[in-house]
Amino acid sequence: MKKLNLTLLILFFTFTAFAQSDSLYVLDLQQCIDIAIENNLSVRRSNLQEQLAQVNLNQSRASQLPSLNVGGNYGYNWGRSIDPTTNSFITQQINFTGVSGSANMTLFNWFRITNTIKQNRMSLESSQYAVDKAENDISLNVVTFYLNVIFNRELFENAEYQLRSSQEQLERTKKLVAGGALPRTNELELISQVATNEVQLVTAQNNLDLALLSLKQAMLIPTSQDIELIIPDLTLEGEADLTISSDEVFEAAVASMPEIQSAELQVQSALMGVKVAESGYAPALSLSGGFRSNYSDAYKQLVNGSFETVAFNDQMNQNFSKSLTLNLSIPIFNNLQAKSSVENAKINLQQAEITVLEQKNLLRQTIETAYNDAFAASKTYAASSRQVEALEETFRSVENQYNLGAANFTDYQVASNNLFRAKSDLVRAKFDFIFKKKILDFYQGNSLSF
Repeated sequence: MKKLNLTLLILFFTFTAFAQSDSLYVLDLQQCIDIAIENNLSVRRSNLQEQLAQVNLNQSRASQLPSLNVGGNYGYNWGRSIDPTTNSFITQQINFTGVSGSANMTLFNWFRITNTIKQNRMSLESSQYAVDKAENDISLNVVTFYLNVIFNRELFENAEYQLRSSQEQLERTKKLVAGGALPRTNELELISQVATNEVQLVTAQNNLDLALLSLKQAMLIPTSQDIELIIPDLTLEGEADLTISSDEVFEAAVASMPEIQSAELQVQSALMGVKVAESGYAPALSLSGGFRSNYSDAYKQLVNGSFETVAFNDQMNQNFSKSLTLNLSIPIFNNLQAKSSVENAKINLQQAEITVLEQKNLLRQTIETAYNDAFAASKTYAASSRQVEALEETFRSVENQYNLGAANFTDYQVASNNLFRAKSDLVRAKFDFIFKKKILDFYQGNSLSF
């Protein structure tokens, strides 16, 4: 039922929502991932490869069954020819027809069919993991863009707050200037500060729009479609620490990542390929059978003093023949085809084994890099948190002094800008750590959803 509901959501979103660009759709992270996977062409291509692997498996299973063929013929002969019913030479036009059938079944071929079935079954499982790998890549891509939207939204809100703060300070300063408590230059400087904050807000809005555009493009939906993201709770309490080592993450990833499972299945498939090729050295035993019969209007019998063509049914019964043959094939020399097939299969096996090592090495390097990045991000976040706390106290103190006339505008502006940059850096450090921590969770086999 859950899968059905998801399919209905994707179909509805794809075929109905896009036609109504003025409609707003609220989506969470998992729904964005599902839509991107449904629309992605790489995933579709992987699904087609899986279907091809299933066809190959079905074909190899069917090779265990006997083959059966039937046929017939109908024709004319002119001039000197052989009567197909009597095998005698005759010079006349002959109208003839016949039916035949044959069957063949492999009894034993040194497990070639059995090992081929195993090989194709492993190839199918490998292709299924390849689909999972393609979906994982898309999911990580969507998570990146999804978090980038939320990150730029927080920067936008920070810019909005900064603008409101400057506007409120401007209103207070206007009153003080009007009362003669502050010089006119203070008001002009704050007008300039408000204008600067307005530019920062426009820049933040543009960055947010671009982040949302990138997410839509990753989902392969029209950019005109309005969507709203459900914002998960991404609050980090206290210090952002890592509670697991990179070696532990790698061990979990080896057991769960589809690219590793796919590569290891390719090794097993290649091993079966060697056994299939080696069966070319062994004898093969098969059983075959067939039947045939024919009719010719040249086949005549003497009836009541005159020759008459034998009836169709009588000819078919009289000419009906059957055969049953036990066939044994022993390879002696086949132009080194069997030897070459075995050597190629062994090379394919070695290549598959190298691919496993490459995938594991790549995975280890990726995890080690991700772990170091997450560790550095955790330290950056902790330092940024302390910096914001200190600058908030500094700004409150300078703001109070400025309102009392004990601090000049330059001091106020420096304190305000320092706090704005620190808050922006904190937001950036927060989302940087959240994303890199989520990457580590992903490699441990955990869900990407928040």
